[in-house]
Amino acid sequence: MKVLIVGYGNMGKTYANSFISSRFIKPEDIFVLVRNENSAMAETSIPRVNFSQVATNRISDFDIVILAVKPQDFDVLAQSIKPFLKDNQIIFSVMAGITLAKLELALSCSKIVRSMPNIPTQIGMGMTVFSASANVDRKELFIIQNLINTTGKSVYVENEKLIDAATAISGSGPAYVFYFMQSMIKAAVDLGFNESEAELLVNQTFMGSVAIQNSYSISNEEWIAKVASKGGTTERALQVFEKGVLEKTIVQAVKAANDRALELGS
Repeated sequence: MKVLIVGYGNMGKTYANSFISSRFIKPEDIFVLVRNENSAMAETSIPRVNFSQVATNRISDFDIVILAVKPQDFDVLAQSIKPFLKDNQIIFSVMAGITLAKLELALSCSKIVRSMPNIPTQIGMGMTVFSASANVDRKELFIIQNLINTTGKSVYVENEKLIDAATAISGSGPAYVFYFMQSMIKAAVDLGFNESEAELLVNQTFMGSVAIQNSYSISNEEWIAKVASKGGTTERALQVFEKGVLEKTIVQAVKAANDRALELGS
């Protein structure tokens, strides 16, 4: 199987490295279409001859074409690669906001997969939600999901609208986690810890909490109850959260992110 990655920024490099490290695809079977060959070829096991700055009829030789460019660059890109695409190729997009319908129309291809990965894909701990056009069969979906899973975990959805919802949850989600962590670090510093001590306290607390949550079949509500003993310190903090309607604020924030994803998509 030969793969063409169009665009070699963070996501393009992430997929290339994940395919290679998982031994799912050999370095010599990965080709890259980039703007700048010199910067892209640094520190990679992909042969130099597999990099190109110009779209040619070689594009038709690849089984899967991964579009990993910025959404605002798609229109120009589509014009350059469209003449060389064949209908039996699978187009795999990681561009935010570009719908299956727009991809099909702009590229005149019928086998399209649209995905929403998040930043932890860079360390193999990502979460990706993906959907596909009707002409992508089960075998092809299985291949695509195996490719995606080299970067973490994935969920396939038939309803493409859930891609925008995934943008608001898993796509933007790491920033919400970092925001909460930074707030806790600030609180720790205010209580007397120095910056490095505060970061260690908070980072290890988050890692440990996720690890223990994954280790047992217990709901989040049950874990909260285990930590928050009656009349204790945790209960007092949770009361402040409830008074400040923190849960409602978080839900509103995620919905605002979803609304923005829909705006960008239109």
